[in-house]
Amino acid sequence: MQRTLILLGLLLVAVGLLWPWLAKLPLGRLPGDIHMQREGFSFHFPLMTSIVVSVVVSLLLWWWRK
Repeated sequence: MQRTLILLGLLLVAVGLLWPWLAKLPLGRLPGDIHMQREGFSFHFPLMTSIVVSVVVSLLLWWWRK
């Protein structure tokens, strides 16, 4: 448990330091993401982004446990 918390903390620090470059990635604006905007209403559902993140995390966990 300690090792996992330390790794999560290091990952959060790395993401924080890399945020200026990570913000430029098109995550959240991929084709397949649903965005509806009407007068007084806005709805955004990042469907394709969720699928891409899920696949990447699944592959990383599979590789880490192997």
